[in-house]
Amino acid sequence: MEETEARDAPERAELILHGGTVLVLDRAGTTAGSVAVAGGRIVAVGGGEVLARWRGPHTRVIELAGRAVLPGINDAHLHGSWLGARWPHTLFDAADPEAAAALSGTLVHDRAERRDAILRAGVLLSELGITSFTEPGIGPGEDFGETGSFHSEVIEIYRELAAAGELRQRVTLLALHGILDGPSDVADVVAGIRAHAELAGDSDPAWLAIPGVKIFGDLIPLSRQAWTDHAYDDGTHGDLLVRGDTIEAKAAGLREMLVTAHAAGLQVGIHATGDRTIQLALDAFADAAAEPGAPSVPELGHVIIHGDLATPAQVARMAELGVWLNTQAGIAAHAGTWLAAMLGEDVAEAAWPLAAALEAGALVLSSDAPVLDFDWRRGIAAAEARILATGGTAAADPGVARERLLGLLRCYTAVPAAQDRAADWKGTVEVGKVADLVVLERDPFDVGAAGLPGVAVDLTILDGNVVFERER
Repeated sequence: MEETEARDAPERAELILHGGTVLVLDRAGTTAGSVAVAGGRIVAVGGGEVLARWRGPHTRVIELAGRAVLPGINDAHLHGSWLGARWPHTLFDAADPEAAAALSGTLVHDRAERRDAILRAGVLLSELGITSFTEPGIGPGEDFGETGSFHSEVIEIYRELAAAGELRQRVTLLALHGILDGPSDVADVVAGIRAHAELAGDSDPAWLAIPGVKIFGDLIPLSRQAWTDHAYDDGTHGDLLVRGDTIEAKAAGLREMLVTAHAAGLQVGIHATGDRTIQLALDAFADAAAEPGAPSVPELGHVIIHGDLATPAQVARMAELGVWLNTQAGIAAHAGTWLAAMLGEDVAEAAWPLAAALEAGALVLSSDAPVLDFDWRRGIAAAEARILATGGTAAADPGVARERLLGLLRCYTAVPAAQDRAADWKGTVEVGKVADLVVLERDPFDVGAAGLPGVAVDLTILDGNVVFERER
């Protein structure tokens, strides 16, 4: 690419990465050879001329020697507080399944333990190049929750760490006013939405943003509690996580929560796995946006979280409305056989519609750690495998393989930045954006999606500072 550089930038860079492949991860798949950083921002992207123009006596130059630079990874659905308390015990694919299964009850008991868990998660994530994540669901609805990891005190701790400059990632947090994985009271959630500004408080949004709320629509198909048009093996159709005497009353209550949040100008992340729940959410968002003076759906950036049983028509409507589908390919790999047993082979085959969402530009990939581990490289490999298993074109044509891998890499960088409503200042390696970068030992396009888990993370750079460097 031609060199680009910032206007009114310092005369010299503090850091230059030179002599490798810089993957900008814009839509065009632009590449460069060098990137220069000053004041926590990218000031130049280009070739060898960047080194000559921006190098000064105090510039740290990192010779890439053919390695690859990407934007920092953004895991847009990751429970940092819970991860730090549980690790290494994931729910799926645990290294020690017996120990993971035995881990129950309260994990963190007080403010100090919650703080330590958050800080521990920050270090772990830095080691894999993760510089941003979304903490999806912390708040008063879980102040008496079993684990202690979702307590509203966690919000205060994140705010304090952000103010002190101690966060290892930029954090987007969704407030939780209902119950985690349980039936929520409509009045409680609506009251929390109306008091959101007080709960969110003040913080630098570049480090801690609390733009909206997490709402539980239903549970998961594996518990027969995703609300779906399909019949489970026991003849039921699932349920909604809303208090009410009938399914109609519950649906009306869920709709009220969603419409109230939209009218308040809040982003909604709705845990919705069943197709009926997803349809209700999309209809509610569209109707709320149609009210006079209401914000548009793209302005708020609502998110369907998981979306296991989303239909092709619903994916198309997400793209049309400006709603994101934030899902985890690794869950499909682990749960597909169970889903087939409960809902049939045809339903399981159509579930987790990653190819359609990727093509529509609505797909965001995430880990849901510690449900899965937080290795984004494995997440991308799992996404590729799911797409191929459900009719995607095999990578016989190198151009097809490259285009798809570019899209999947963007689903962990540029696209979640858009979900964060921060695409103008993070998510790609472009001049003026924050210098959040990850250096891989090899260019991912040399190994493809399937080979990506074997490519080591060599460096993680946050705000222009090296926060992790692998021993080589």
